[in-house]
Amino acid sequence: MSIKTEATIEYLYNLPDNCKAEIVNGKLVLMSPTGFLPGRAGGEIYASLRDYERLTKSGYALPDNVGFIVNLPNRGSLSPDAAFYTGKPTGGKFLNGAPIFAAEVRSENDYGDKAEKDIASKRRDYFAAGTLVVWDVDVLKEEVIRVYRASNPEEPRVYRRGQVAEAEPAIPGWTMLVDNLFV
Repeated sequence: MSIKTEATIEYLYNLPDNCKAEIVNGKLVLMSPTGFLPGRAGGEIYASLRDYERLTKSGYALPDNVGFIVNLPNRGSLSPDAAFYTGKPTGGKFLNGAPIFAAEVRSENDYGDKAEKDIASKRRDYFAAGTLVVWDVDVLKEEVIRVYRASNPEEPRVYRRGQVAEAEPAIPGWTMLVDNLFV
C-alpha cells in the first residue's frame, strides 16, 4: 500500500534558493527559469506597475517569483511573472489570496496543445481565486498581449506592437506600450 502525500505551503518555503514552484493538484510543480525576452518583458511590466504604485499608492507591484496562497480545490498557490496586489503585506511570508492583476509571460515551452490547456486552466484558477485581469504575454511568437477579464474570461482583447495595453478594471488608468516589451 502506498501513501500519497500532498504538497503544502511549507514545501514552497523550503525550496532551494531561486527555485520557483506552485502547488497544483496537490503536487509541487517546478517552473524553469526563462530566457532573455520573456524575462525582460516580465521586468518591464513590473517596472511599469511599480511606477503606478508609487503614483497612486493603491496597491503593490510585485515582480516574478512572489508566492500567493490560494484555497482552490486544485491549487494551493500562484506565482505570476508580474502582479498587482491590494491585500495586506505579509513581511517575508507568501501573500494571502490572489493578486487583482497577474501577468503570465510565455517562455520557450509555453506553446502547443498541452501548454494552451495548462495556461487556460491557470487563468481559470486566477479568476476563481479573485484575480480581475490576467495578461497572457507572448513576446516570442505572435508578439501580443491577450488581456483576459474575470467578467468575460473566454474573450480576450488583443494588443499588438504600436498599441497601448491596459488592465481595466483591475488597475484603473494604468497603461503600457506593447513596444516596451521588446528590445
